[in-house]
Amino acid sequence: MTDFKEKLEPVLSSFSRDRGNLIPILQCAQQEFGYLPAEVMQAIADFLHIANSTVYSVSTFYTQFKFAPPGKKIIRVCRGTACHVRGSDRILHEIERLLGIKPGETTDDLEYSLETVACIGACALAPITIIDNNLYGATTTKKISRILREEE
Repeated sequence: MTDFKEKLEPVLSSFSRDRGNLIPILQCAQQEFGYLPAEVMQAIADFLHIANSTVYSVSTFYTQFKFAPPGKKIIRVCRGTACHVRGSDRILHEIERLLGIKPGETTDDLEYSLETVACIGACALAPITIIDNNLYGATTTKKISRILREEE
């Protein structure tokens, strides 16, 4: 907890203790740690003088907040209409098979996290997979296997 507290101190010190700051504090804390450890959420609750259950219920309401360390590489599979029509489900299933994780999960070695997104906004390139900041268009199951091998 000490390490978390030391890193959290500058985040908290930039906010007043107004409970209206909860979401911005959570966002800054997640930016600092990459996720929201339980100890950090408790420290935020203590700082704002609110129940830990309030911090937990607010943070779990929003999909932007993560509660486990993310992988070194984030894989995002577009599930927008164009990507769906062009086979993003097959791409997603292949990634799940290759890595042994589902959307929202991270591999045991913390190498990859898998997410789905509603739309990337590059429909002409569908189906799209993004690994970190690299966009891969016209993805196929064969291509995704090769791409993941190259990313290792």
